[in-house]
Amino acid sequence: MASATRLIKKYPNRRLYDTQTSAYITLADVKQLVLDSEDFKVVDAKSSEDLTRSILLQIILEEEAGGAPLFSSVMLSQIIRFYGHAMQGMMGAYLEKTMGAFVEIQGKMQDQSKVFYDAKGLPSPELWTQFMSVQTPMMQTMMGNYIEQSKNLFVQMQEQMQQQARSMFQTFPFPPPGSDKK
Repeated sequence: MASATRLIKKYPNRRLYDTQTSAYITLADVKQLVLDSEDFKVVDAKSSEDLTRSILLQIILEEEAGGAPLFSSVMLSQIIRFYGHAMQGMMGAYLEKTMGAFVEIQGKMQDQSKVFYDAKGLPSPELWTQFMSVQTPMMQTMMGNYIEQSKNLFVQMQEQMQQQARSMFQTFPFPPPGSDKK
């Protein structure tokens, strides 16, 4: 049975209150909810406005500032350029699907590697050697699948752009091709 979405209220003093535990929590606690795959929603205590994305962005900002960043300046600049662009919605969907495919591949690798650990959680040297010998072809296959999914998503995005362009320019009274020749 799926549990209900955990409600966290953000008060004007910037404190976060977890209604499930009846306690104030920190951004680190919210990060742990994400890591634990807990379903939660952060709302403004007065207006009930959904602040979940804002809180998640705060966590990303702290993570980026705290050590080895995930995003380069070039990548962040490229992402910023999509805001207000006709492709903004499609790019968000593309990034979300690409990230989902990557997480799926990572999960499969983790599941496959679990069989090579003994009861103490240590890898058996023989099984680990065997596991590593099959990793290269398996990684190539998984990465090939990932690249193929990414390519398909990109093609879908291009097709959507073409459809949008066609529908946008249909209303303009362009003369048919070749009608300007005398």
